[in-house]
Amino acid sequence: MSEKAILFDTSRCTGCHACQIACKCWNNLPSPTGLNENKFSGSHQNPPDINGTTRLIMTYTENEATIATKRVNWAFGRRACQHCTDAPCASICPAGAIYIDEATGMVTTDDSKCVACQYCSTACPFDVPRYDGVQGKINKCTGCVDRIENGMAPACVTTCQPEALDFGDRDEMIAKAEERLANLKARGYEDACIYGVEEMGGLHVIQVLKYGVEAHGQVANPQKSAVTTLTEIMKPVTGVVSGVTVLGLAAMFGLAAGYKRDKVVYNPETEDTVSLITGDVVQHGDPQDDKSVKEHITENLPVGKKGGSHE
Repeated sequence: MSEKAILFDTSRCTGCHACQIACKCWNNLPSPTGLNENKFSGSHQNPPDINGTTRLIMTYTENEATIATKRVNWAFGRRACQHCTDAPCASICPAGAIYIDEATGMVTTDDSKCVACQYCSTACPFDVPRYDGVQGKINKCTGCVDRIENGMAPACVTTCQPEALDFGDRDEMIAKAEERLANLKARGYEDACIYGVEEMGGLHVIQVLKYGVEAHGQVANPQKSAVTTLTEIMKPVTGVVSGVTVLGLAAMFGLAAGYKRDKVVYNPETEDTVSLITGDVVQHGDPQDDKSVKEHITENLPVGKKGGSHE
């Protein structure tokens, strides 16, 4: 299977929220149902941001170029995981709960491994992974890898009526984005651009932004945090140190296992101390040791040695 990508064409989006609902339904994510729990924020953007139980929202930003004319001209945006090729959340996760699916390139999750450290939240340049306090787990878009494996498109894509969302091979989605961009440029949208081709090593959500990057709420030139970079550097170093430690302990064990203390005996006739293994004379004279263990340990030390300086 080749790398996959979701294509989002903002010029075709109507802000209907169908993709949000489809995401909730497929992933069995709850929504507040109590009285006045869904408070009106003054915007059609609802909820105001993604959270522990909401993986995808459509953002509403009024295009500044048309405010003076009092025309309604929304710059719709998609707020969800961008599925980076160089994904900081996956590289910093200590438990392997967030990882890149090799077959599709999507950054997916294994909830059973999540330890709720929330490192991924701090590492993501898009501020995407959110903590679900009820489940005690991190929650984010998985790219619907479970659907893709069974020949289906992600849930959000299948429900988009104006065809603002598309799905397929990443190269094919980029080619479609380039065609759409040329069309927008020809119609006079000078700020129109494609987002996701190169950002963070290449995203697996390719976007055609009708009014430019910032107008649609996207991050201009996203970068890894210093903490993430340091963590990636330390991982192999820590592995090497751990390996050296293990090898050192193994070598010490091997040496210790092969070492046998030489046994000595005293021959009163010759007054020699002789090695029982080799027969060599180890010491001539009375073998009686009149020194304590402490004196043996400290006799070669510069401080504490008998007759030495104690200053």
